[in-house]
Amino acid sequence: MKIYHSINDLQQALLLLRSKGLQIGFVPTMGALHNGHLQLVERCSHENSISVVSIFVNPTQFNDKKDLVNYPRTLEADCQLLETVGCDIVFAPTESEMYPEPDSRVFQFGALEQVMEGAFRPGHFNGVAQIVSKLFDAVLPDRAYFGEKDFQQLAIIQEMTRQLNYQIEIVPCPIVREADGLAMSSRNARLTAEQRKNAVQISQALFKSRTFAADKSVKEVIEFVVTTINEVPDLRVEYFEIVDAQTLQSIEDWSETENPVGCIAVFCGEVRLIDNLSYASRI
Repeated sequence: MKIYHSINDLQQALLLLRSKGLQIGFVPTMGALHNGHLQLVERCSHENSISVVSIFVNPTQFNDKKDLVNYPRTLEADCQLLETVGCDIVFAPTESEMYPEPDSRVFQFGALEQVMEGAFRPGHFNGVAQIVSKLFDAVLPDRAYFGEKDFQQLAIIQEMTRQLNYQIEIVPCPIVREADGLAMSSRNARLTAEQRKNAVQISQALFKSRTFAADKSVKEVIEFVVTTINEVPDLRVEYFEIVDAQTLQSIEDWSETENPVGCIAVFCGEVRLIDNLSYASRI
């Protein structure tokens, strides 16, 4: 496994590999890797000749600077993990390498960015688009892999790829969960033992709501999930919306979409966790 810190060195290496007809797969990450990331890399390695993983904590997508400071950075441990799952190349640039000058680009994603994460984290998705487009330009992959836990982000990246006319296949990958159901996240490492025990109630409330969604209205399902989670110590729901999977717009009736998805953000203490669940099989 090779590790590169400069765009130029990375591109020279990839140019040689591409000249041999090898397909390049790419997994962008912010590090602090867990099994969810590793499953993305394993799939990437299986479906491509060469797997590239970037590790970069992108400052432009943090609207809360304290969150940026607290975000875990574990490059050495991450690289050790990546070697176990067939990663070929790690790209770990510095901030000055990715942003030699401020990125003033402003992306327009319309209604996709005006709800949920976009509403509660202004500027977040513009920062995501800035860094993912920069990484796409550096790697020029044939395929790029993203987890469905960041459901809205995935939609934004698909739209950005269309807008910028990238010839890159965006590959969505299912949420990876802990044995008790909690969605895997780098932020889980910041939870205390007690908070970790309580955090599982997020996914449990979602799973339980799906069992009776066929007999309840959208409003009733939302009220159940929010009330159930808010009753748990340390947990506070920031939002829970049931949306159309394509447009990300909230629905009021199940008949409005064939693929409703419940998207949630919850503070567990000061740690913000997100999750989502499809209700398509229950209506």
